[in-house]
This record gives sequence, C-alpha cells and structure tokens, in this order.
Amino acid sequence: MTESANPFARLPSVDSLLVQPEIASLKQRYGHTAVVASLRHRLAALREALSSQPDLECDLGKLISDCSQHLANQFKPSLQPLFNLTGTVLHTNLGRAWLAEEAVQAVLAVLASPCNLEYDLETARRGDRDDHIDGLVRELTGAEAATVVNNNAAAVFLLLNSLAIRKEVIVSRGELIEIGGAFRIPDIMSRAGAKLREVGTTNRTHLKDYTEAISPRTALIMKVHRSNYAIEGFTASVAEEKLAELAHEKALPFVEDLGSGTLIDLSAYGLPKEPTPQQALAKGTDLVSFSGDKLLGGPQVGILVGRKALIAKLKRNPLKRALRVDKMTLAALEATLSLYRSPELLARQLPTLRLLTRTQEDIQGLGQRILPTVQSTLNDHAEVSIASCRSQIGSGSLPVDLLPSACLVIVPKAKAKGKSLNRLANAFRDLPIPVIGRLEDGALRFDLRCLEDETSFVDQLKALIP
Repeated sequence: MTESANPFARLPSVDSLLVQPEIASLKQRYGHTAVVASLRHRLAALREALSSQPDLECDLGKLISDCSQHLANQFKPSLQPLFNLTGTVLHTNLGRAWLAEEAVQAVLAVLASPCNLEYDLETARRGDRDDHIDGLVRELTGAEAATVVNNNAAAVFLLLNSLAIRKEVIVSRGELIEIGGAFRIPDIMSRAGAKLREVGTTNRTHLKDYTEAISPRTALIMKVHRSNYAIEGFTASVAEEKLAELAHEKALPFVEDLGSGTLIDLSAYGLPKEPTPQQALAKGTDLVSFSGDKLLGGPQVGILVGRKALIAKLKRNPLKRALRVDKMTLAALEATLSLYRSPELLARQLPTLRLLTRTQEDIQGLGQRILPTVQSTLNDHAEVSIASCRSQIGSGSLPVDLLPSACLVIVPKAKAKGKSLNRLANAFRDLPIPVIGRLEDGALRFDLRCLEDETSFVDQLKALIP
C-alpha cells in the first residue's frame, strides 16, 4: 500500500504535534508527560476511526482541541463547588454547612506553613491538639473539659468504647435512631463493644423503666436526642434532670447525644428551639456529644464536653488517635467557635445561621432580579416563574420544621415533558458551577434560599445548553 493510499499516513506524529504553539501552552499548564499521554490517546482513537472510515479527514485543529478538553477533564477536581438550590440548607450529600470566611482564612493559614499543632509555644514541649479548642469550648458550654473527634458518630463510638465496653447501656426504645447512610445507634453500640439495654416502648418511656433495668452490668444511662424525626401524640419521656439524678444515685454516668447540636438559643432568631450542650450540662448530664458541621455551622467534627475525669478517660483510649482531627479541621473549628463570642454578629458572619434566618421577602426579591435572565435563557425551551415554597434545615436537624422561601419553577414546553425535564436538570448540572435543584410536580424547582452569589449564577447561564 502506498503512503497516499495508507490512511494512517495522514496522522501527525507526536513529535510534530509537540512543537505546535497550542500544545506548548498545554505543556506549560499540564506538563510534558500528561500532554504526550493525551496526544497518544487521541491519535489511537483516530487510528481506530480510520480503520473503518479510511476517507475520514484528520483535522489538526480538532485534534488539538480534543486533547485540550481531555486534559481539562482529566485534571478537573472531583470535588467541585456548586449551587445548592435543593431547598435543604444543610444537605448531607452537598457538604452540609459551608464555613465562615474567618474559618476559611484560618485553614489557609495553617496549610501554607508549619504550625504548632502539637507543640506548646510557652514550654517548648509537646502539646495536645485538643488544647486549641478546649478553652473555647469550655467557655461557651460551661463544661469542665472537652475533646474533639472526626464526627459525631465517632464521638458516640469513643464514648461507648471507653466507658461501657462489655457492659450494658440503657437507652429508651424511642431513641434508637438511624442516622444518614443507614448507620444505627444499636449498630454503633455493638461495634463499640457495649450491650444495648432497651427500655420503654417506641412512644412512651417512664423513669421506672430505667430504674428496673439497672443491674451490676450497667455502665451508664444514655439519652439520644431525636434530631432527625419526631414522635407526636400519646407520648412520654423522662426529663434529663430525673435521669441524671437516677444515674448519680446509682453511681453511673449519664450521657446525652444531641446529634446536630447548637450553641445558641435558635428561638431568639425566629427558628425552632433545639437543646444546647450548655442546657444539658446544667441539668446534670455528665457527657454530651454533638456535631460541628450541622447547626453549629463549622467543619465536620464530633465534640464531647463534660466532666474532666470522663473526658480524660476518653482521651486515654487508643481509639482517640485513630479518630483525631487534623490541623485544618482544628483551625476551622477554632475560628467558627470564636464567632460565638460575638452573638450579635453571628447571623451575619456564620453562613448557616445567615441562610436559616433569611427572610422570604429577601429571597423573593432575589428571584425577581434573576427571573428575566433565566426566562430569556430558556425562552424556547421552558416557562419560568417564581413561586412560594418551604425550605428544610436538613442533615437530621429540626426535621418537621420548614422555612418560608421562594423558588424558580421551570416547566418544559416540549410535549415529552419527562425527558425534557431531565434534560434541563442535566444541563444545569453541566454548568461550570453545577446548579442542583429538585424535580417536583412536573417542574424543575430551584429554591433560592441558599443562593448568595447571584452574579456568578446569572453570568454562567450563557453557557447553558438546554
């Protein structure tokens, strides 16, 4: 076969491509190795195409463009910022709370240089990484001591493994909750080496149920806050003061898992009231665990506060090292907790509280501002309007309480509305900053409560391909 008859002869060599100015630019950005690998990948695809279509033209510009796109996709981070317009503020799948600017800057500071993570600058000796947050947490909660691990499930696990291994833990049947990812309190308890002792019924548990369950094998009494569901109607539960009194009478610790956790009275901001660690400790609770990345508005951590002797026992457990947090998490947590020293500024500085307290009027106004651009962008494909809706807090926090909000309602004009709806949702997810909404009643809905950067949202609509 002559060279002219050989379709593969029309393909450029890798060496000839590497001297192209566009490829040189790609090498500066991605490196020689990655660019060569990408070129070979594209040339192999062309060879395969030519084997079945010998007359296929080899477009050098398209080859380079495809190589550029391939490299961009390859080097694109898996974790991406996005617009959470689902209507769930603390969305577990979308990262829960986002950090205050002060916390972001604190993380960047410790990332960019060595830091005193476990080094005492005063004594020049090894320090304890918990020291960076211990004083702040004690100040804010009134606890004798505190420690932190990588999430609240880990906090409960460490607590049980340290205080109740091979012994019984008394819990009301109505508090045996399941948290995200199908993790259940009984399963965590079993893995921690403790034995569950259920008392009461799903809807009613009395003090005598706890009293009758106490035996020489009892390690502690535990209360679990039902932060992700509610039981209403014919119900009964035992107050923390009574349980603490019973536990102490029997020389047992009384511990409480608050789940989502908050350090402020949310009702002061017009939100439903949630129990705080301060209140739990004041009622006689010996140890309290709660999350950092839910209502608290910080990074993912599990915080344990309470009696100094019990915290010390937890910290002596070898599991504490396996569950410890890194310097970035500690920096973000310290900065977040510091914001609580200025409660009058909290609703402005803390994103979680700012979003939860946003008024419907403010959200409606945002909708009116961006509506014309969205309508213009989707004019040939969908009808766009604004409607009232209700946001939820999310991540197992205040499950039955909804917040008045406003949303964009996008209804396809095409006859095959189901396919058109999915196509629209996919198009918004394919934007440079993906937009995530929810499909409901034949429409794509974007709850605007969590949209703060409206400029970036509007500017990228020109890249939308419905």
